[in-house]
Amino acid sequence: MRSTRYGRRWVPLLTAAVLGVGAVPAVSSADSSAVPRVETYVLPVGTPTPTLEELESGEGLRTLEQAAAEAGGARNALETVGPAAGYAAKSVKSSLVGPALSAAAGNAVATGSTALEYPDPPRSMSLAECKAHMGGDAKYYLKSRFSVCTALEITQVWTSTRGRVGASNLTFYVRGSVPKDTSRTINFDWDVTDFTKIGNPPTSGLMYTVKANLPQTWPANAKVHYGGTTPNAKSYDQLARMRPAHFTHTVTVNPGQGSSGRTDLVAAIYEPTISGKLPPGWLGDGKSGKPFMLAPRWDAAPYLKNSTGGGTPTKRGAASFAYLGFLHYSTKATAPERGVAQHIKTAYTHPSRTKPTNPGKKVAGQNPDHPLHRLFADTVRRDRNRTLSIADCKRYFGPKYSENNTKDCDEFPFASTYEGAAEFEYTGDVMKNNYSVLPVNKKQNGDAGTLLKSFYAKNRIIDGLEDGFLVQIH
Repeated sequence: MRSTRYGRRWVPLLTAAVLGVGAVPAVSSADSSAVPRVETYVLPVGTPTPTLEELESGEGLRTLEQAAAEAGGARNALETVGPAAGYAAKSVKSSLVGPALSAAAGNAVATGSTALEYPDPPRSMSLAECKAHMGGDAKYYLKSRFSVCTALEITQVWTSTRGRVGASNLTFYVRGSVPKDTSRTINFDWDVTDFTKIGNPPTSGLMYTVKANLPQTWPANAKVHYGGTTPNAKSYDQLARMRPAHFTHTVTVNPGQGSSGRTDLVAAIYEPTISGKLPPGWLGDGKSGKPFMLAPRWDAAPYLKNSTGGGTPTKRGAASFAYLGFLHYSTKATAPERGVAQHIKTAYTHPSRTKPTNPGKKVAGQNPDHPLHRLFADTVRRDRNRTLSIADCKRYFGPKYSENNTKDCDEFPFASTYEGAAEFEYTGDVMKNNYSVLPVNKKQNGDAGTLLKSFYAKNRIIDGLEDGFLVQIH
C-alpha cells in the first residue's frame, strides 16, 4: 500500500541557503571578488541534480529551494507510539507500510484452526527494497515493526570566484532491523549511494561526519551498548570509491532497566547527526543537522516470547520499533476470518448501519489518530467488554442470535482492547455505544480470535496506551 506524507521543513545541513538565509545568486565569471562558497540542500530522495545551464541561470537553485521546502520538516513518523511520539513533530501524513499479510492465513484452512497462525512479520529489507519505497514525498517505509527504513538526499552547489563550478549529490539510506524474535540488538544498516557530480567540484575535500546514538531514552538512565560503524569521517570521494559504501551500526539495551511495571519497557530515539566540513578556502555553514529519527524500543513483557531468556535473565525479551502494528483481515471466501472481516468493514464504511445505535459512531482502529490499544492485564475490564457486547447482541438480534450455537457475538473494537464496549464506563471521555456487535459464523469468529492472539504475540504488541495497532480489511 502506498501512501503520501509529511509537511514540515527538515532541519538542514551545512549552508546558508538551507538554513533559511537564502540562496546565493549566480556569480558572473567576471566577478573576481566573489568568495568561493557551497550551498547544501537536504532533499527528497530522487530530486534531480540541476544541470550546469540551470545553475548558471539561477533556475536550478530555485528548483532546489522549492524541493527542500516541500520535503517538510517533520522528523517523526505519524505512526510513532509511546514516549517517542512526543519527542519531535509528527508528520500529518501516513508512512508507506508493508504489504498485507492476511493472504498467507488462507494456507491454514486446510490444516484446521488448531494450526492457524498469523503470518510472521518480515525482519529484513534489502537496499533495493528500501530504495523502491523512497522518493517523492516518501520519508519512511515501515515494512513491519522489525524492519524500517528512511533516506535523505544531499545536494551541494559550488560557486567559485570564476562562477559556478557545479554540483555534487549523494544519498544516505538507513535500514533498521531486528534479526530474530529473541534479539535485543537492533542493526542499523547505512548505505551511501547515487553519487552524481556536475562540473568539477573539489569533492575530495568535502568531509562527512555521521554520529548515530540514542540522545533520549525512557527511562533516561538506561544504559546503551553500541557496536559497528557509521559512514563517519570520510570524504565524498572516499565514499564514492567504496562501492558499496555500506556500514552496520548496532544498538543493544539489556533487560531490567525499563519502566511500565512488568513490561520492562525501554523506549528510545535513534537520531543521527550528519554534518559536513568544507574544503579549505570554501565558505558555507558547517552546522550539523538532525534530519530524521527512528524509534527503537525494548521490552521483556511476561506474556510475550522470550520472557525468561531461555533461562538466561540477561537475554530476556526482545527489540522492536515503536510504530503502530497493522493487523490484516481478509474478506476473501477462503479466508478463515471472513465473517469478522466483513463485520469490521461495515463498521468502518457504514457505522450508522451497525448496532448498538449511535448516529455519530466512528469506531477506532482505522487511522493513526485513533488506533487500538491491547488490553491484557485487566481481565475484569476485558470481561466487561464482552458482557456488554453479548447483552447488545441479545438486545438487537434476539436471545436466540446464536442460531443453535452456529454463531458467536462478534464485537469490534475487540474485547481485548481498551476501545472495547466498556470504554465509556472506564474513561467517560468517549461517546457511548461507539462500537459494533454482530452475530457471525462461530468458527470464523474463533479463527479471527486465534489470528488476533497470534498477531499480538508475533508483533510484540504490549498492554497499554504506549503501544497501538490498526486493522486493515482487504
